[in-house]
Amino acid sequence: MGPDVPLLNDYKQEFFLKRFPQTLLGGPRFKLGYCAPPYIYVNQIILFLTPWLWGGVGTLLYQLGVMKDFCTAALAGGLMFVTALALQMTNLYAKQKTVTVERMQIQNTLTDEDEFEFSSCVGSETVKFIIPGKKYIINTVFHSLLAGVLCGLGTWYLLPNRITLLYSNIGGTVVIFVFGWVTICIGEYSLIINTAAETATFQALDTYEITALMRPFYIFVFIAVDLAHRFAVNTPILEQTNQILHVLFLFLPFLWAMGILPPLDALFLWGMEQLLEFGLGGSPMSSNAKLLVMFLISAGTAIASYFIPSPLGVILFMTGFGFILSLNLSEIGFAFKHTMISHLASSKAENAHRGLRIPFGWRELIFYVAVLAFALTEVSLLHQFAGSSSFSPARPQAIASYILILLLVIMWILREVQRVYLFGVFRNPFYPKDVRTVAVFMEKQRRLMKVGVVRRILLTLVSPFAMIAFLSLDHSLQNLHSVSVSIGFTRMFRMVWQNTENALLDMVVVSAAQMLVFNPDLWWNKSLDTGIKLLLVGLLRDRLFQFLSKLHFAIAILLTSWTEKKQRRRSSAALIALNVAFFPVLLALVAVSALLSSPLPQNRLDRIPPKAPETLGSGLPLPGSHYLCRFQDRLMWILVLEKGFTYCGVNIKGLELQETSCHAAEAHRVDEIFEMAFEHQEHTRILSPNPHFGHILTPCTVVPVRLYSDARNVLSGIIDSHENLKHLKDDFVKVLVWMLVQYCYKKSKTWESPGSANKNKQGSFPEEQHSGAMKGSRALREEDSFSVDTVEDWTDDSDIFDFEPSSRTRDRKDPGQLGLTPKVHLSIPGSIETQSQDLLQEMSPEDKLNRTVVLGLPAVDQGKQPEVLPRVEFSCSYSELLSIPEEWRTAPVPSSKVSEMRQRFPEEWYHFVLSQLDFFHLKEKPSSLLTDLMKDKALKELYIHGVLSCCFGLFGLDNAVPAPRHVFRAYTGGIPWSAGLDWLTGKPELFQLALKAFRYTFKLMLDKASLGPVENFRELVNYLEGYESDWYIGLVSDLEWQQAVLQEKPYLFSLGHDPSMGIYTGRVLTLQELLVQVGKLNAEAVRGQWANLSWELLYATNDDEERYSIQAHPALLRNLTVQAADPPLGYPVYSSQLLQLPLF
Repeated sequence: MGPDVPLLNDYKQEFFLKRFPQTLLGGPRFKLGYCAPPYIYVNQIILFLTPWLWGGVGTLLYQLGVMKDFCTAALAGGLMFVTALALQMTNLYAKQKTVTVERMQIQNTLTDEDEFEFSSCVGSETVKFIIPGKKYIINTVFHSLLAGVLCGLGTWYLLPNRITLLYSNIGGTVVIFVFGWVTICIGEYSLIINTAAETATFQALDTYEITALMRPFYIFVFIAVDLAHRFAVNTPILEQTNQILHVLFLFLPFLWAMGILPPLDALFLWGMEQLLEFGLGGSPMSSNAKLLVMFLISAGTAIASYFIPSPLGVILFMTGFGFILSLNLSEIGFAFKHTMISHLASSKAENAHRGLRIPFGWRELIFYVAVLAFALTEVSLLHQFAGSSSFSPARPQAIASYILILLLVIMWILREVQRVYLFGVFRNPFYPKDVRTVAVFMEKQRRLMKVGVVRRILLTLVSPFAMIAFLSLDHSLQNLHSVSVSIGFTRMFRMVWQNTENALLDMVVVSAAQMLVFNPDLWWNKSLDTGIKLLLVGLLRDRLFQFLSKLHFAIAILLTSWTEKKQRRRSSAALIALNVAFFPVLLALVAVSALLSSPLPQNRLDRIPPKAPETLGSGLPLPGSHYLCRFQDRLMWILVLEKGFTYCGVNIKGLELQETSCHAAEAHRVDEIFEMAFEHQEHTRILSPNPHFGHILTPCTVVPVRLYSDARNVLSGIIDSHENLKHLKDDFVKVLVWMLVQYCYKKSKTWESPGSANKNKQGSFPEEQHSGAMKGSRALREEDSFSVDTVEDWTDDSDIFDFEPSSRTRDRKDPGQLGLTPKVHLSIPGSIETQSQDLLQEMSPEDKLNRTVVLGLPAVDQGKQPEVLPRVEFSCSYSELLSIPEEWRTAPVPSSKVSEMRQRFPEEWYHFVLSQLDFFHLKEKPSSLLTDLMKDKALKELYIHGVLSCCFGLFGLDNAVPAPRHVFRAYTGGIPWSAGLDWLTGKPELFQLALKAFRYTFKLMLDKASLGPVENFRELVNYLEGYESDWYIGLVSDLEWQQAVLQEKPYLFSLGHDPSMGIYTGRVLTLQELLVQVGKLNAEAVRGQWANLSWELLYATNDDEERYSIQAHPALLRNLTVQAADPPLGYPVYSSQLLQLPLF
């Protein structure tokens, strides 16, 4: 990225300069970008000042003593309500008039959408331009009523006499009166006339017109404080607050314009999340619905605890519900529902996609019940016998405090020992050095894993019981019907399970303060109970950590603007000097930002193992944490959404696959950071400093994960070897014989007796294979002149899950559509008509004509009846079990080819395959069953015809050695049209078997070329059985490929072709346990960049692909962070659903 890349593109700068004044003033459009009649501007000014006009009338009457203050407010509000309603009715009337609005012919096409021709001052086009109106009638009435209330209360709020009483200064009164009315006019205009685009945008679409309520809402908040001050007597704190807010009221337009005050929907969700986390002890939730439900339940629990009459009952209630609400209730509910309905719809429940969920059964239920019972017993005994005394060094609560301090120190040491960098600065001497393979890592990590187990036990079982002991011994619980006790202790009795690590830190801080300060008259001890102390400490702890993270982010931006050459701009030196000069102001801004936290809720690779979260950061992950995982050339982004007792919920995203230059630059820096931490021995001396300290990515650990390694090989010398291709046909015959015998044998297991074989000769094929056959049939029929150059398969730059972009592939991947659309099979001269008579009757004469003349083929005698094959007489009655369907023997091949196939047919192999069958499913069978089957010549003749039919379809009647191009076409299902292929694709089951057999044969050819020839039939069977059970052999673009990955097939193979280089390539995915490097990201840096992204795309609409915000920034990982944002702002290639992971 060059230093001259603009923050906004030139054509967007003009757009921004037009939009920002509208945002600042609440909606008036004074900068249109073209010449408009003066009355357009005059009308907007009049409408903007209308609330001030009515408020001024009321204020004047009040100052003259004609009316009282509340009557003045009612008069101004009534006039404003009538005016607002009249304006909305005018808009509705203008919309009903059919007046054509003609666009002006201009040269600048970028502003065509804004330029209109206005005919008169009050014309319909003028009204619709100035007053867009409301979408819903109810909002027309409601917003008008709200505008009247706002004007009335605003008049009351800004009465000069009232302001003078607050400040006793005439000059201050005038300033507040004038600029205060400007604020109210801005709020009224946004509510009633034209809603401005807000810089703080939470949702791209304002479906219910909530944005119009944002500015009036904040005005009402200021007025509410003034009203409370009016009616409250002798409340100095309210008076001081009211004085401050009157001054701050003047700056509301700037706060709105700068996006500091959030929209109402974001404010509502953020408020619930903050109350749930800091007021009720819960955790942020992964969805808005779960957040609302959990908030209501948690609030109900706190309220219910207020009315319990017994101290012991309060403790038991808080302990029980605190533990229950900290569990993964949604997963427990899902497991209960699944258990209840499993006997009604077992098959459906088994096939339903559940994603990655925590297994919940009797073991988990017993564990939770035992923990709950022990907790209830502990708190009841301690409170009953030792919980009535106040805090002192010799009391039981003080002893519990010492235990908590000891636990915190031990767990802090154990956590740091497991990290690769101590405090993120010095390398941990106990961490394994030069970690590259799983075996070496597991050997070196064994001792640290024992440390982790000890820490997990201390954190999950020991610490919660120690903390509830400390709480149950507190004397504050003797004060019944106290709001502070109900809120504070309900929060802590839940937090000890929901967020154990932070709860322990908070309790240790409070305990230390109590040990150091024994003065009962001190405000900290006199006015606050333990629950409220813990609440305040928890809030301060969270804001302090946010402040440090934000400060880290700010300093990183400041320093890298000079240290990173590609980030250095002409103004960098001046900006750094200004930031240094005004560093206290910078600290104040960061502190205010941390105090307010983010206005956005924490909203919300392919496989992560259940043990992975245990090692993320060598500690329990907290909601809102971001982790970056690196494996080979892939990047995964993990966001922790929620956390509770023994579980956490995460979202995993896969980042860009086709690496751009920006992506590659940042990925290279990520690799460098991880390599320095885990692989380079020269940087592993004792307590060596972190060379990338200050980067937003801090290496945490290496996690062994079961995933697919990707190996790609060039097949030159194998696929083009004449010797290999010569044996391909013979091997195909053997593999096809084995495939047909296995197919018929599996089908025979559904038959009860040999006599029922005739009823089941048309046995159904497995569902996924049938859909694959239909897809292959569609692909083979598309074009006659199909060349290998048109096959758009993957290349060496493709990804594991790339799809073929050609229309051929898209058609092949839509089995549902193919299954609904009947295919018309062409009649080939000399072939046997296999179409059903029902389909022929349904076809129109024109369609029947097209069936015969298409492709220039001669017509077939429509009166010719299908050939009736003679009934096969088996010498063994059980041969019917292995008989192939009759229509599979109807291929139009010359008799000479049948004789030739009899000579080529591998009879010994055929007998060996039959000898491997056991027929255990038959209750009564003769001992000589297998011998009789081998001697049955009629059965062998059926298989000869079946094999010949497949060879005829794939290779034709030519005995020549197939060329590599033909092999590739046959593998991918792209063979050019032929009579044999047309017949074969008319038998979907047989075609799928033949295609599968050919792919197995090709893989066998590769294995023989690399591992050596097959020594005997037993080895060949082992190969084929391994392909069947452990491999998926197909194409990357197949749907079955994705299913095989989800089913965790050990191996996957695909054949590809690179037209540019003219080479054939093979790709093998191997499922194995490999090391994934994990690093923790600065959460505030991520949220800050996402907030900027929201402003840039939703407000400035700067969506240029080369815009400044997505340029590479190796220190901030800006390009990767933008990718990881939720769509439509970001563009991850994969984003999982909520994944529930166990932590114990």
